[in-house]
Amino acid sequence: MRKLFVPAAAAALLATSALSFAATPQHATGTVKAYDAKAQTLTLADGDVYMLPKVFKNPGLKAGEKVSINWQMKGSSRTVDQVMIVK
Repeated sequence: MRKLFVPAAAAALLATSALSFAATPQHATGTVKAYDAKAQTLTLADGDVYMLPKVFKNPGLKAGEKVSINWQMKGSSRTVDQVMIVK
């Protein structure tokens, strides 16, 4: 029984730490290259594309605007939690 407990506990620990890392909020800053309200996407000058939530209220985003973004990986896309214009 002990022989099975240690590997099972180690596997559970590794699985939970990977899941908690995946849900960790990330932060990015950059310059807006494009904002597409219809597709709900925000593209930065470095080419990174962020998916905006359906209830996103545009704070005045336009090309050339500097922004700060809080986001999370959901599947294979970067999903935005918050966008702030940096002055």
